[in-house]
Amino acid sequence: MSGTQRVDKWLWFARFLKSRSLATTLAASGKIRVNGTAIAKAHQQVKEGDVLTFPLGHHIRVIKVLAPGTRRGPAPEAQTLYEDLSPPPPRTKGVTVVEGDPPQRDAGAGRPTKRERRALDQLMGDDGTGDD
Repeated sequence: MSGTQRVDKWLWFARFLKSRSLATTLAASGKIRVNGTAIAKAHQQVKEGDVLTFPLGHHIRVIKVLAPGTRRGPAPEAQTLYEDLSPPPPRTKGVTVVEGDPPQRDAGAGRPTKRERRALDQLMGDDGTGDD
């Protein structure tokens, strides 16, 4: 079947994972869904039009397969293999906090007000005394 490909190989070709063995491990873990059905085998075949749902880092990725890969090429080539259907991460006005990252202000938001600074200090667990 030339129009299908193993899910682990496709994930590696599309550059979602750094190695084929990591892709195989993810596929065998049962955390990948193909068209809503959980799979537990790395040899599961995917074809054009299939929708993959899988966790990657702190995000759930929803990917539509556009084509089977022929090689693990550069990133622009890999991006032609899929369409990203994942919803964008929620944005809040002013401060964006991602778990593990330091707080960052949106571009053009200016300096934080005294109220915003106190809220940031409280969020980060700082009592404001300067003592560590």
